Amino acid sequence: MASPSLMDTLFQRSLDDIIKGLRHQQSTESTFISKVIEEIRREIKTTDLQTKSTALQKLTYLNSIHSIDMSWASFHAIECISSPTFAHKKIGYLAISQSFNESTPVILLITNQLRKDLNSGNEFEVSLALDCLSRIGTVDLCRDLTSEVFTLMSTSKVFVRKKAVSVVLRLFEKYPDAVRVCFKRLVESLESSDSQILSAVVGVFCELASKEPRSYLPLAPEFYRILVDSRNNWVLIKVLKIFANLAPLEPRLAKRVVEPICDHMRKTGAKSMVFECIRTVVTSFTEYESAVKLAAVKIHEFLLEDDPNLKYLGLHALSIMAPKHLWAVLENKDVVIQSLSDEDPNIKLESLRLVMAMVSEGNVVEICRVLVNYALKSDPEFCNEILGSILSTCCQNVYEIIIDFDWYVSLLGEMSTIPHCQKGEEIENQLIDIGMRVKDVRPELVRVGRHLLIDPALLGNPFLHRILSAAAWVCGEYVEFSRNPVELMEALLQPRTGLLPSSIRTVYMQSAFKVLIFCVCSYLVQKEDMTSEVSDLASKRECSESSDLASAKAPVECDQDEGFNPRNSNQSYEDPSVVNGGHGQLSTSALMEEKSFTHESVFKLLNLMELAMCPLLGSYDVEIQERARNALGFIELVKRDILNPSLLKEANLETEEVSASRIVEWVHDAFSEELGPVSITAQERVLIPDELVLKGNLADLEAICGNVELPSSCSFSLRSPYYGESAGISFSNLQDEEDPEPSTEATSLLTEHRKLHELYYLPSEKNETITIANDYPPANYPSSGINTNDDTQDLVTLTNQSLVSKRKPNHAKPRPVVVKLDEGDAAPVTAKKPEVKDDLLSGAIRDILLGNEAKPASSQSNPSDKSSIKKKGKEKLNVDLSDSNEDLAVREQNNPENPSSRRSKHRGHGKEKSKKSLGKKDGDGREDGGEKEKQKSRNRNGKHKTRQRADAPLNVVAQTPPIPDFLL
Repeated sequence: MASPSLMDTLFQRSLDDIIKGLRHQQSTESTFISKVIEEIRREIKTTDLQTKSTALQKLTYLNSIHSIDMSWASFHAIECISSPTFAHKKIGYLAISQSFNESTPVILLITNQLRKDLNSGNEFEVSLALDCLSRIGTVDLCRDLTSEVFTLMSTSKVFVRKKAVSVVLRLFEKYPDAVRVCFKRLVESLESSDSQILSAVVGVFCELASKEPRSYLPLAPEFYRILVDSRNNWVLIKVLKIFANLAPLEPRLAKRVVEPICDHMRKTGAKSMVFECIRTVVTSFTEYESAVKLAAVKIHEFLLEDDPNLKYLGLHALSIMAPKHLWAVLENKDVVIQSLSDEDPNIKLESLRLVMAMVSEGNVVEICRVLVNYALKSDPEFCNEILGSILSTCCQNVYEIIIDFDWYVSLLGEMSTIPHCQKGEEIENQLIDIGMRVKDVRPELVRVGRHLLIDPALLGNPFLHRILSAAAWVCGEYVEFSRNPVELMEALLQPRTGLLPSSIRTVYMQSAFKVLIFCVCSYLVQKEDMTSEVSDLASKRECSESSDLASAKAPVECDQDEGFNPRNSNQSYEDPSVVNGGHGQLSTSALMEEKSFTHESVFKLLNLMELAMCPLLGSYDVEIQERARNALGFIELVKRDILNPSLLKEANLETEEVSASRIVEWVHDAFSEELGPVSITAQERVLIPDELVLKGNLADLEAICGNVELPSSCSFSLRSPYYGESAGISFSNLQDEEDPEPSTEATSLLTEHRKLHELYYLPSEKNETITIANDYPPANYPSSGINTNDDTQDLVTLTNQSLVSKRKPNHAKPRPVVVKLDEGDAAPVTAKKPEVKDDLLSGAIRDILLGNEAKPASSQSNPSDKSSIKKKGKEKLNVDLSDSNEDLAVREQNNPENPSSRRSKHRGHGKEKSKKSLGKKDGDGREDGGEKEKQKSRNRNGKHKTRQRADAPLNVVAQTPPIPDFLL
C-alpha cells in the first residue's frame, strides 16, 4: 500500500471528525469504521510523526469504544513514544498502555525508551513512563527498571514520587526480588509529611496486606501512628483495612487499636469513614462489646437515611454483623422487612439476606409463607432470588431447621408452580434427596409428584423439566404410597411427554415401568392370597377344629407377607379397577370382594404401556430405545405366560406360570431395594484397578478413523399412541441415499482399536429436532390459603411474635429421622494454596524485616539506601524495624525473643530489664535488650543463623510476630 500523499496529510481527518462521523452513521456504522481503518492503515505508515500520531490516536479510540484490533500497530506506537514532542509521546504511551500485554512481541523494545523517560528532567514525561510501567510491566521490564524506580522514590518532586511509590506494587508482583531494593525506602515513606505520598504508600501496603498480612505485623507501630495522627479520611480508610487484616493475627493489637477506631466513629462526619469503622469493628473486633454496640447504633442511623446508598450500606453492614450478633438484626427488623418493598434491587437483596438470617425452627413456616407471597408479586429476577434464598436456607446442615417435612415438600411443589420459577435444578435435587433421607415423608412426596405430573401445561415450561424429572422418579420409586397407580401411569405416558428432552423422557419411561411392575406384582400377590384362602376354606370343612384354625390364620398370613405385600402398604385406590387397601388391615376376602386388581384392569394397563412404547422403538436416542424394548419384552412375557395361560399347553401350564411369576418377583425385588444418599467423597475412595490404563495414547485414532464418515442425522415421524392421531411431532424427511460405508480395512483397524481402548469409546449422540405445538396455557397456580394483602405488615407482626422468642416451640408432630452420612454431607473445603509469586514476595519481605536480605540487584541501591537513611535521620525507624525483625526471626526458629525499641525504652524499663535477664550473652553478642548488641547482630552475615538457633534459650513459643510494647 502506497504512502499517503501530501494532500492526504494536509486533509487528514482528526479524531473529532471520526467521532462526528460515527454519530451521523447510525445505520452504516460498520461500513464507516471499515473505511476509517483503511485510512488509518495508510496514514500510520508515513514518516511524519504528526500524521502517524493522529492516526494512532484514532485507532486507540476505536479500540476502546468498538474493540477494534490494534495489535498490528504496536511498532508504530513505539515510534511515537520516541518522539521528542510531548503530545506525540503521550499518544504513544496511551496506545501502549491500552494494547500491550506480556505476549506482545515488541514489548522488549520499549525498555530503553522507558529508562530514558524515567531519567528525564520533565516530570510529565516521567509520569507517562511510570503510568505505562504500572500497566504493562512484565518480569523483564520490572527487573530492568527497578533501579530507576528506586531512585524516583526519593525525588523531591511530589508529583513523580507518589507515582513511583504506586508503581512499586507492580514491581513486587512481577519481580519479587525488587523488595530487597525498594522495601526499606517504601517503609521510610510512611513517615512522610506530604499527604499525597502518604496516601500512595498506605495504598500500597493496603494491597500487600490483603494478600499476606502476617508479613506486615512488625509495621503495626507505623500504621497506629498514622491512625492516631492523620486527618486524611482516605488514608484512614486504608489504614483501617490494614488493621482489619492484622488484628485477627495478633489479639493484643486489637486491644490497643479498638479505642482510636471508636473515637473516629464518634467524631467524624464523613459517612465513608463511619462505614469503614463499622465494617472494621464487625469483622475483626467482634469480641469488644462496647465497640459492637456503638457500631450497631451507627448502623441504625444509616438505615434511617433517605439516601438509598446510605441505606444499602447500613443493610450491608448489618448482614456482616448478623452471623455473630443476630440481636442487632432483630432490633432493626421493622426497617429490614419494609426494605423488601423498596424500589432499589440492591436494597431488596440485602434485606432478603437479613430476613433469611432471622429464620429459625419456630418461624420458618411463617416466614417462607410470606416470602413466597412476595415472590408471586415480584419481578422474575427478585422472585428467583427469594426462591433461591428459601431453598439454600432450608437445606443447610441437612435440613436442620425443618421439623415438618410434609409441609416443606408441599412448599417445594408450590414453588414449582410459580410462573417465574427458574430453580428447577435446586428443587429437583432436594425432592430426591429428601425422599432418600426421610422415609416418613414419602407418601407426601408421591402426592406432590402426582400433582405435578398430571398437569400437561407444565410440560411446556423448560425451567420445570428438571422438577418433573424428580417428580417422575419419586412416583416410580415410591409407587407403593400412591392412591391410584393407574392415574400415575396415564400421566407418565401422556402424549405431551414428547416435549421433554430425551434425558427427562427416559426417567418418565423408567418410572412408568416401575409402576407397571408394581401393578402386576400386586395382581399376582392377590391371586396367590385368593388361592390360599380357597384352600383354607376347603380344609375348614374337612377339619372339625375350625376355631383352632381360625386363631392360627393370622400368623400364617403374616408369614406370607414378609416380602412384598400391597395389602399392608396403606393404599387406597380411587379407580374401581384398582385395589383399595384402606388404612387398616383387611382380610384378603374383603379386599377381593371390595376393590382389587382384576384380570381386565391389568390387561388394559399392559395395552396402554404397549401402545405408548411401540413408537419409541425407532427413536435415535439409545436410552429411549433400550427402555422401550425392555418394557415391551416384559409386557409380552406377562401377556403370554400369566394373563393368557389358556394359550399354553396343559402339561406346561403350571411350570410356565411359575417361571413368569418368579421373573416378575425378581424384577420387583430389584426395584424395591432401598436407595440412600451417597457421600460426595465416595468416588474418591474407590481404588483404581491396577490393570486400568487411564493415560493411554490415542494419537493413532485419527489415522485409523480417517476414512470413516459419520452418518448424517436421519429423522422420522411418530404417531400418537392414543387414537392414532398425530402427536404434533415433526421430523425432517429420511435421506434418499444411504451413507457410504467405510472401507473394510478402516473398519477392521477401528475394531482393533476399539478392543484395545474399549473404555474410551462412548455411544454416539443423535440429535432429534422436535417441534411440538404448545396449545396449553401456561401454568399459574396461586397459593391456596395465602393472603396476598398487607405482606409487609404480616411479616412485621410475625417477627414480633416469633423472632424475639428464644424458646423452642412445642411441635405436635415429632421431627422424622433424617439419614445423615458418617463422613458428613458437606463438600470438603480445600484450602487455597498461595501462589508461588505470593510466597516469594512474602519471603523477601520477611528477609528485609529480619535483616537477612542479600545484596540488591541494583548497584545503586545499597549506597543510596544508606545515605538516605543517614541523611534523613531514620535511626528511630531502623531500631523499631530491627527489633521487630529479630523477634520475627526468633519466632520462625521457635526461639522467641522479646522486642524493645526506642519508643519502648522510656515506657517500660522494667520490661527491658526482665527481657535482658532472659537473654543469653555469648561471643556472637546476642542479647535481647541491649541496643548495642542489636546493632551488632544486624551487621552479621547469614552464616551465623545456624549457631543462633542452637544457642538460643528455650522460651515460650510465640504464635505471631510480637509487636513493640508501646501498643500493648
